[in-house]
Amino acid sequence: MNFLKSIGYLELCIIISFLILYSAYIFRIINIRKKIDVSLKNVFFKLILRTFYFSLMIISLLGPTFGIDKEEIKVIGKDIMISVDLSESMNANDIQPSRLEKIKFEMKKIIDEFSSDRIGIVMFSSEAFVQCPMTYDKNALNLFTETLNTGLVPNSGTDFGPALELSLSKLSNDDSKAQDSKSKIIILISDGEDFGDDTNSSITKIKDSSIKLFTVGIGTEKGSKILNRDGSYKKDTKGNEVVTRLDSKSLQESAENTGGKYFEISDNTNQVEELISEIKNIKGEIIDSKVIDLTNNKYFYFLFSALILMLIDFTFSIKIISI
Repeated sequence: MNFLKSIGYLELCIIISFLILYSAYIFRIINIRKKIDVSLKNVFFKLILRTFYFSLMIISLLGPTFGIDKEEIKVIGKDIMISVDLSESMNANDIQPSRLEKIKFEMKKIIDEFSSDRIGIVMFSSEAFVQCPMTYDKNALNLFTETLNTGLVPNSGTDFGPALELSLSKLSNDDSKAQDSKSKIIILISDGEDFGDDTNSSITKIKDSSIKLFTVGIGTEKGSKILNRDGSYKKDTKGNEVVTRLDSKSLQESAENTGGKYFEISDNTNQVEELISEIKNIKGEIIDSKVIDLTNNKYFYFLFSALILMLIDFTFSIKIISI
């Protein structure tokens, strides 16, 4: 027989209290015996009885275990690839402190909500790169999220095509433990200014693969100027300051064409919680299973026995003093 826990502070306090109180009781009986006839035999019988059921109660507190059961544990999860737009327009501050900083904050919330699922990060502008491969490591994902900045990718415009193609390939390769495409998800995050020519082709491939595509638009209709690293504002070829606005149309169409949904983060709405709820509603796939040994806590038998002995103790009195 083993125990789930060892004797701790609580158990020690109970044992010491019992010993002190019962020692005081016996000492009192011995003093009384000097004056009148007291049956020490009956006193010690009560001591043995009470010590026995007290010991059973302590054992039940420690969680006695014996016997071994086997149980199959199934690991159910989803594969999620987050594609983040790192074009210069993501530095706009119409969403405080900036579009990109707000997205990084919301990404960490998503990572925390789905820490038991595999998540990867793709960064893109006109080209796409893997920032973090598919992993269960929440700390690594948060670290890679924190290091995202617009200087990590070439900035010659925004193209959804390469990001979607790369996300699709990573979700479809042999390393993916989830074989059911319905448990695989792409989250595309951008301000919606898509200048690519191959986006429709990528959308078709995602639709044919049955992978869910959710899009997240970040920004406002009013828009904002784009702050350069030197503190100046970005200008076009004519010398006019560039104003970037949320273009939700292409993001909405991309999501709808694959059976997914569009969500928005703007100055008066934040639908990230709705996105999280939608992903949670997607049924995960059994990606692993293992059989583990379980020991059973048999405290009930000891506690029940102690209660029976207590009932006997309180029900049947023993004559101690003879007059």
